[in-house]
Amino acid sequence: MTLDVKDLGRSPGTMRTLTEHVPAPKDFGVALIGVQEGSELSLDLRLEAVHEGILVSGTVDAHVTGECGRCLDPLEYDLQVDVQELFAYEDAEHFEGEDEEEQRRIEHDEIDLEPVLRDAVVTALPFQPVCREDCQGLCSECGIRLEDEPGHHHEVLDPRWAALQGLTGKTDDQ
Repeated sequence: MTLDVKDLGRSPGTMRTLTEHVPAPKDFGVALIGVQEGSELSLDLRLEAVHEGILVSGTVDAHVTGECGRCLDPLEYDLQVDVQELFAYEDAEHFEGEDEEEQRRIEHDEIDLEPVLRDAVVTALPFQPVCREDCQGLCSECGIRLEDEPGHHHEVLDPRWAALQGLTGKTDDQ
């Protein structure tokens, strides 16, 4: 997702808008939730020349799919994320307070939007996605959906007392 920005030159105030639909790259998410590879990302961006470089700002719309972290039911929703990033000119000085690796650069009159879009979308995804806030999830003992079986539970015996169970003459099934 590289863009040619030669037309913006080094004239502060020069601006161009970009409204485009691009396919999502691979690994655009986390383990449980993300944007499917090849699905459409809608970009509505403004590229603006400033003294330090090119300021890219706007929004990205993506269709997110995944599964609930509690009950493993499928999730699906649309996500809109704001993007704002400054791409510094190649010969520009290093900004104070930023690591050299974190600073985005214009290279050969082109900017690479993929890392910026990835950072914006992935950080907006929930760390533990859930289908509903009150989702009860699955039973940790047998895996049954707790939503389907209200009041479901297992009697859990402390393993430290298991040796004494034989003294009563009862088995686990009784």
